[in-house]
Amino acid sequence: MNLEKIKDAKTKKIGKKIEYFKEIESTHLYAKTLAENEDNDGKILLAELQTGGIGTKGRSWYTGYGKNIAATIILYPKCNMEKLDNLTTEIAEKIKDVIYELYGYKLEIKKPNDLMFNGKKICGILTEVHTQGEKIKYLLISFGFNVNEDSFSDETKDIATSLKKETGKDFNREEIIIKIIEKLEEIEL
Repeated sequence: MNLEKIKDAKTKKIGKKIEYFKEIESTHLYAKTLAENEDNDGKILLAELQTGGIGTKGRSWYTGYGKNIAATIILYPKCNMEKLDNLTTEIAEKIKDVIYELYGYKLEIKKPNDLMFNGKKICGILTEVHTQGEKIKYLLISFGFNVNEDSFSDETKDIATSLKKETGKDFNREEIIIKIIEKLEEIEL
């Protein structure tokens, strides 16, 4: 993965600091260990492979090595809690827009945190907010996006998909990451 290319995204904060892993249990769980340090504002954690990625309702999220996007962004919002009420759906809208703008494919949102392509899950979003009283301490935005995955387990082959599986083409993960972080930075937090 070309990290320098990602750092060149047209963002002020998100993605200017990147921590990259060939393999990690979960970018989201690791982000929690970093989140107390506000120097990590805007840092994105990227992994080629997650061995314990977190999915919806306690399920695991599979990340095939070098084929997909597994990412967590650490932020320190200055907004009030109400601003975060529909954040996961707003993130889903931004990712949906990215795929349409880059490739012309229309994804659908399955609220609150999934993106679907041809009726199958292609992306999952996990947001976690930590507060102290009324003040937001930090926000974690994690997403797993199936980009070039071509192999799905028996238990997921009927419910999960990837851009490659649906189109037969390979896609540039860095291009997708760059557009996603540029779009996410448009959200005023």
